[in-house]
Amino acid sequence: MFRWIESSALATAIRQSSWLYPFIEIIHIVGIVLVAGGALFFDIQLLSAHSKPVIESRYLLKWSKRGLILAIPSGLLLFATNAIALSIDPVFGLKLVLLMLAALNAWLFHIRVYVPAKWTAARYHAIASILLWVSIIACGRLLAY
Repeated sequence: MFRWIESSALATAIRQSSWLYPFIEIIHIVGIVLVAGGALFFDIQLLSAHSKPVIESRYLLKWSKRGLILAIPSGLLLFATNAIALSIDPVFGLKLVLLMLAALNAWLFHIRVYVPAKWTAARYHAIASILLWVSIIACGRLLAY
């Protein structure tokens, strides 16, 4: 399956183009900045807030959602250009696991904790989110080398 993905016309065109791969990579990085940046600023506000309702910081998460619109499709396109090697790369596998954990952490936060009465639980989710996003970014950078 990975060989089929990597040999597809789209993956080949991206790989052979002198400007398309870098353009998609820039889109992916902008998406990650929006996703992780919005989440990190939100998490930092959670960790530093004492009595301010969490709801006041929700606007930051809108930027994270917009970043997903850029990061997911561009990430899939970047993966397609090197699917065989990435499919067996342990760093890529770790990045995928960390992304799933970050999504799970965000989902649990939103269904169980997103109220001011649960500051302690909210702070644990914020710490986990910060650690996960820093690790995801580190894995992404390690894949480039």
